[in-house]
Amino acid sequence: MNDTMNDPTPSPLPAAHDPLAGQPHQIVERDGIRYTLLGTAHVSRSSVDAVRAAVASGTYDSVAVELDAGRLQSLTDPDALAKLDLVKVLREGKTHLFAANLALAAYQRRLAEQLDVEPGAELKAGALDARERGLPVHLIDREVGLTFKRALHRLSWWGRAKISAGILAGMFADEEVGDAEIEKLKQGDMLESSFGEFAQDNPALYEAVIAERDRYMATRLRQAGGQQAAGDKPHEMLAVVGAGHLHGLARHLREDNDEPAATLAELEHIPEKSSIPWFTIVLTTFVLGGFAWGFYRGGVDVGSDLIVQWVLATGALGALGCAIAGGHPLSIIAAFIASPLTPLHPALASGTVSALVEATLRKPTYADFMALRDDVQTLRGWWRNRVARVLLNFFLTSLGTAIGVWTGGLRMLGKLFG
Repeated sequence: MNDTMNDPTPSPLPAAHDPLAGQPHQIVERDGIRYTLLGTAHVSRSSVDAVRAAVASGTYDSVAVELDAGRLQSLTDPDALAKLDLVKVLREGKTHLFAANLALAAYQRRLAEQLDVEPGAELKAGALDARERGLPVHLIDREVGLTFKRALHRLSWWGRAKISAGILAGMFADEEVGDAEIEKLKQGDMLESSFGEFAQDNPALYEAVIAERDRYMATRLRQAGGQQAAGDKPHEMLAVVGAGHLHGLARHLREDNDEPAATLAELEHIPEKSSIPWFTIVLTTFVLGGFAWGFYRGGVDVGSDLIVQWVLATGALGALGCAIAGGHPLSIIAAFIASPLTPLHPALASGTVSALVEATLRKPTYADFMALRDDVQTLRGWWRNRVARVLLNFFLTSLGTAIGVWTGGLRMLGKLFG
């Protein structure tokens, strides 16, 4: 199909009453289903009006939206964040994902304040209006956490470090969103824009954030279409998606013929990390080998001194990071104990240990969660809010430990070969 203005497929409504007139859209018909893909801008009141008019037209038998269950809940339930179990997030190793969602929420908040339009309002309107009319609603986007994990898997360690730095910067940022970004949002995608410069000229990131999701959403649409009973006339399904997905989604919807279940399983799979944690093996061999060599060549005095220097370098800097984050005294002690040990274990992180202790001893309250989006906009708010302080604890303890590993390693080299 061509773009909306030149699309030869007739609209199901007369032109005079067509809510899609002037809106970017494509129509794809296959397997007894007519999919009307309505491309929207996530920061446009006209897009909200177009979606509401399309749903209200009575033309469509079901509605699909570019959302997953978590994002729909965050748009429709103001208390969704307060229901989060932060300790569970830490234990399951999802701290980075929580931080990414928080950065996205902060970005959307800045947009809403600047433009007086709730980002994603057209998606929210499509889902709620369809439900009010008793129409089936299909959530076709991939869960943000899955997309984020698959994106990180494609990046080098330096790319992941840049993304982490960008997430932190996004949570602290309070300046207005630039005109170029706003224009990009009108033609693009919220997740792509929230990654900012990292999505530019990065094929790996683009593949996970945009191209994969085009294929994923087309597959979800085909799956949803397959659940509809065949009748004398095509089942009419309205799909509300960001304008940046319109062409890719239409192409996949027309051309793909693979089994939906298999495709979804492929695109929801989180590639496993290398079964051999080479960095941890090399570091552990170096540290333990250095201790052994020190005892062998210099006796108890040299060997003990190497151990003490390693513990002090990693433990002290990890504890310092926790202290800067305003950690509880027991969290600081936990960071000091964990920091010399966790670098030698691939599944542990000193930041996770200290943050778990912090979240247990200073359990965030309902008020902390409700105030989180406001508090992370100010530097003081990060230390005042218990949820934000747990995140700071995680990042700064981990950073302190990482610096300590390099410091302790260099000291060990100096002792052994000095």
